[in-house]
Amino acid sequence: MADKKGNFFVHRPIVAMVIAIVIVIVGFVMLSGLPIEQYPNLTPPIVQVRGTYTGANALTVEESMATPLEQQINGVDNMIYMKSTNANDGSMNIQISFDVGTDPDMNTVLAQNRVSAATAKLPESVKKFGVMTEKSLPNILMLIALTSDGRYDQDFLGNYGLINIKDQLARIKGIGRVNVIGASDYSMRIWVKPDRLAAMELTIPEILNAINQQNAIVPGGKFGAEPSPPGTEFTYTVRMPERFN
Repeated sequence: MADKKGNFFVHRPIVAMVIAIVIVIVGFVMLSGLPIEQYPNLTPPIVQVRGTYTGANALTVEESMATPLEQQINGVDNMIYMKSTNANDGSMNIQISFDVGTDPDMNTVLAQNRVSAATAKLPESVKKFGVMTEKSLPNILMLIALTSDGRYDQDFLGNYGLINIKDQLARIKGIGRVNVIGASDYSMRIWVKPDRLAAMELTIPEILNAINQQNAIVPGGKFGAEPSPPGTEFTYTVRMPERFN
């Protein structure tokens, strides 16, 4: 019996092809009706609140940043519990866990409202860098490594990842947060001599204020702008010295 059935399709290949095509078409039609999620949510959604207090240790971060934020965030709707982590590099990370099944976007909005209410109690340097509130999980979904054949160093690869890869990945649907591990944004570092500062009776805030005042773009105006005398045909914009680089 098996040989006869096998010979039937061998001698009639068109019938076998038609059956295969019908199976594929039916599979594509049924694919649209398959459930996307077959299992309920098992882990609670998490909203992270992150900030940086430059130059502060873990204890100072806890007293100046984490405590005011925790006092304000505590009791937000649908919250189960929260956990804060403070490091000696001045970074702070508060993880707020919400009830299973709640909307992560709404949880983020509720947490952001509480963070905004506590912003007035934070130090000025923390406000300058900003406090980020975003939905994400502490688990790492994927790691991508950038390598070079020796022509580019770590700074170049890190800057390339920040400019060209991080934003592309962050726009993917469902991605909460993208971190570039081991890289830092290009910045200007200023080294000071403590003995010279003590001799001149200067402090670090005074140095910072002087740099901020000098590191500014001053408008230079225009030549030939309205109202201009008769016969003026061109308008030139005056470019003043740029900021520090």
